[in-house]
Amino acid sequence: MTIESVWVGPPRSGGTELVFLHEGLGSVSAWRDVPAQIADAAGCAAFVYSREGYGTSSPVALPRPLTYMHDEAAALPALLAAHGITRPILVGHSDGASIAIIAAGSGLAVQALVLIAPHVFVENISVESIAKAADAYRTTDLREKLARHHADVDGAFWGWNRAWLDPGFRAWNLEAFLPRISAPALVVQGAADEYGTLAQVDAIARQLAGTCEQLIVPGAGHAPHRTAGVPAQIAAFIRRQVAA
Repeated sequence: MTIESVWVGPPRSGGTELVFLHEGLGSVSAWRDVPAQIADAAGCAAFVYSREGYGTSSPVALPRPLTYMHDEAAALPALLAAHGITRPILVGHSDGASIAIIAAGSGLAVQALVLIAPHVFVENISVESIAKAADAYRTTDLREKLARHHADVDGAFWGWNRAWLDPGFRAWNLEAFLPRISAPALVVQGAADEYGTLAQVDAIARQLAGTCEQLIVPGAGHAPHRTAGVPAQIAAFIRRQVAA
């Protein structure tokens, strides 16, 4: 098995390390320079990797199981241990944020969480937008754009898309993990996110055992971390956790 990974930001120094968990169509390259921006501003080394089936990591067999995010969370401790990462701050986007919630709620020792456009349950807006993405993949240049980031672009896209559109996925829910998480969290949500509403943020803030800060980005869609100034605000949250 091959896992694509890079370290960005300051050199490792034995202090707090960031681990970036990408979205359902993401990869190391799809993050662009956001991990480096956050890591440099926070003063922490950052580990960025592509999960199996994404980027240049090993491909996976389709269809993906509806438990694929739970499976990724279960695999995360061994991956971190292999790289000597002991108590990270997890920075997750979309599926990656959901994986961070499952991992932290399952007992993974984390210093803090940054949850960007997270999902803890399935909304109609999510299903409708993911169905539109399937149409766009077939009829527009979306496949070509994604192919820049994935060796197996069809596997990456359809593995994610068909899982979310499976009728059985409607029962998917992570709220039971939230009361088990005592680490502080920052939830970053675009006010115009086409894949989820502020109900996700409200559910997390209401049920998380640890403290929860919210950053709602006006006008931003599903990638609010690409909005000017947001990486700096995420880095400021991380610096506060390191100082604490």
